[in-house]
Amino acid sequence: MEGNSGPGTLETAPAPLETRPRVGLSLFWRTFFLLSLLLIGSIVAWLQTFRALEFEPRAIQTAQQIASLVNLSRAALEYSDAIARVSLIKTLAEREGVRIMPRKTTDQHIPFGSESMDQDMARELFSRLGRGTVLAASVNNEPGLWVGFTIGEDSYWLLMDRARFSRVGGRTWLIWLVTAAALSLAGAALIARLINRPLKQLSFAASRVRDGDFDASRLDEKAVTSEIREVNIGFNRMAQQLAKIEQDRAVMLAGISHDLRTPLARLRLETEMSVADQDARDHMAADIDQLDAIIDKFLDYARPDHAQLRRVSLAEVIQACVYAVQDQGDIRINVDLPRNLYVLADEVELARVISNLLENARRYGKSPQSGITVVDIAAKARNEWVLLKVRDHGPGVAPEALPNLMKPFFRGDTARTAATGAGLGLAIVDKTVQRMGGVFALANTSSGGLAAHIKLQRARSHGPSDGGGGGGEARSTAGMRG
Repeated sequence: MEGNSGPGTLETAPAPLETRPRVGLSLFWRTFFLLSLLLIGSIVAWLQTFRALEFEPRAIQTAQQIASLVNLSRAALEYSDAIARVSLIKTLAEREGVRIMPRKTTDQHIPFGSESMDQDMARELFSRLGRGTVLAASVNNEPGLWVGFTIGEDSYWLLMDRARFSRVGGRTWLIWLVTAAALSLAGAALIARLINRPLKQLSFAASRVRDGDFDASRLDEKAVTSEIREVNIGFNRMAQQLAKIEQDRAVMLAGISHDLRTPLARLRLETEMSVADQDARDHMAADIDQLDAIIDKFLDYARPDHAQLRRVSLAEVIQACVYAVQDQGDIRINVDLPRNLYVLADEVELARVISNLLENARRYGKSPQSGITVVDIAAKARNEWVLLKVRDHGPGVAPEALPNLMKPFFRGDTARTAATGAGLGLAIVDKTVQRMGGVFALANTSSGGLAAHIKLQRARSHGPSDGGGGGGEARSTAGMRG
């Protein structure tokens, strides 16, 4: 669209309104995430501490039991004859599940595991049974807890069930860890919800105050927590004061504006009847008209903040606004709108917005070469929104002054040298668009000129085609070349 003032497609580039908001983490999830990290870290540290404190005593106890069994078996075998020894070995196998058998040089055994508990147990056994002790997890492919010891010149294997001395398995630890983590996460979610609920209510109430809905912004003043209760009471009092200030402001502006109309009417009458000089009479009448227009601006700015939104045809509103200024010789307007493009708006308020933008462009957006204001109006649908762009081809605005253009009574350099208004035009536009649930932004274009971007809620068309830009288009060129 840049630089294209003739017929044809006028592309829109509403960059200030189409930038996607940065995806952030909500306060609830951030609180929940931090609490979860804290609780899970505490659980893991607790488990590691418990394991460290439990393993060593367990290993020593297991080693003492094995050493006692080996020493008893060794003593019994050493002081019994051959017949009693056979009977003793048979009795241990039947009643205690302990097998004693000769150890041969051809036996193939696998050393005991290298896990921490096994190493602690092995060191304790070696210290109690002597360095000649052998620990094996399997002998001749038969698994178990094998302990090799000697009696004189004879070597023996003592086999017992390893489960009698096994530690708590990893699966048991995992079950306990998962259970504790699940309970901790549930508690963290509950705590985060309780913490963030008052903040969420405060955020909602603040948004309602921002939109001017003071009645829907009241917070609970009987909250259980004293700090939250004090914040809610303070916020309610602040909202009440803001509502009173807003009401007083509107009444004051409306009253002053209304009271000024009567003396202005008398001045206009006296000017027409008493001033003989036609040129002076025309200038005085123009000044009175300007004062009357400024009063209208004050009344517009003091208008209530609530608007009744209805389904409005954007093309019809813009066509009516263009028709009202098309006979002025210093402005030419190019319109490029898709058919059946509807928005949720107040028709009168939307027309006032478009008229203010056209008047602002006519005053300050004249092309330096021709002295004529060329305005391009284009719109397109984007998901649930309609993006409207009103752009002139004038000198634009200084970048440092651009953020202040929507402030009440602010004037740019050009506006100061030719001040004919109240300095409320763009402030009224911004306030009106926000009142209709939209967004208003200003930006300099790359090829020169100022562009006003408006983002309004989209209303679906009843017809077969909507405002997506794929159907037929209505284009018109209004105005006259000066």
